[in-house]
Parts: sequence; C-alpha cells; structure tokens
Amino acid sequence: MLSGSTASDPSGRRDDVPGAIMVAMSLAVCVLFTPEGQQLVRRLWARLEAQGVPTLLTHTHRRHSPHLSLAVLRKWDLDTVSAALEPLCGGDPFELSMPGIVAFTRGRASLAVGVGADLARRQQRVCEVLLASGADLHRHYQPGKWVPHVSLTTGGSAAQLPLISTLVNDALPLTLGVESAALIDTSTGQTWGLSGLP
Repeated sequence: MLSGSTASDPSGRRDDVPGAIMVAMSLAVCVLFTPEGQQLVRRLWARLEAQGVPTLLTHTHRRHSPHLSLAVLRKWDLDTVSAALEPLCGGDPFELSMPGIVAFTRGRASLAVGVGADLARRQQRVCEVLLASGADLHRHYQPGKWVPHVSLTTGGSAAQLPLISTLVNDALPLTLGVESAALIDTSTGQTWGLSGLP
C-alpha cells in the first residue's frame, strides 16, 4: 500500500472515484538513498549552487530528494500504479556505484549510475508491470532506452560544464546505499512511500 494522501489534478479537480487520479503531470517511481547517501548528494548540490550552478536544491518546488528514477509516467492512476507495483516491493537494499557524470540537453548534468544485471532487472520489471497497468511510460524510461542517473544540475550553461565536471569529479567515485522507494509527483514533490524496494 502507499502511504500519504492522494494527489490532485493541477486544475483542482478530483477524480470521481475516491483515491483515484488521472492527471497529465509526471509521476516518478524512485529508489531513495540512505541518510548518508542523501547527505552526499545534497553536499554536491550545495557545492554547485555556491558556484552559481542551479541544482535541484532551488529547482521548482524545492522539495526534491536525491533519488534514482526507475520509471516516469506521463499519465497515471495512483491506485492502479500502487497495486501494480506492490507484488514487486520485496526487494533487498542494494548499492549503486557512480563513477562519473553525464550531460543531457538543456544544461542538465547528473551522476552516471553503473548498470549491473540486478538494477537492469529491477527497472525492467517495474516498467513491465506499469505498462501492463495502462500507465503512460515516458519514452526515455522504456526498457532498453533508460539512462540511469542521479540529477545534479537543472540549467547549467555550456560554459559551466568544465566547472561542473571539476566540482563533481572531486567527489567521485561514489557508492550510495539504497534503502527505500517511493512514488513522487514531480510537479509538487508530493511523495507516497512504497512498502518496499521493487
């Protein structure tokens, strides 16, 4: 079961069925780090912000937690997603290795996550059950197209990439423990904890 309250439509409309929603904003299926891992990533965010590089610390609702997204849904029903994921939520805690950084479009830089067989299986299982549930999976999270990453910057310029690389590489490589999972509404930061790790 999910913990937390039910999200609402951005227009303020509630679905006619209690506990169910169908909205256009994104819902991410995330694994979350241990407190020590969270602190390590937050320190990187703060180090970048101190040099004028925007990060998730100051992005949008400013309620972001360090995480790895296994899937991002563009349209979703909360109860259906919860029910689909529940049978998977018996996984053991695990560790992620981050040997470098990766740059995406629009000035986004992230920690690159090493993909072992276990992580690839977890992500594929999550996507399979979500697709079977009727959720609209973002194309970048389709099995075989996913690039696992932990977000750092949200709008750096091309001129800042050498600075970003230097600041982040000084802290690498990183190994972060994963201990929990949640569904996160990316537009508001609202979180529903999952009963275990998928």
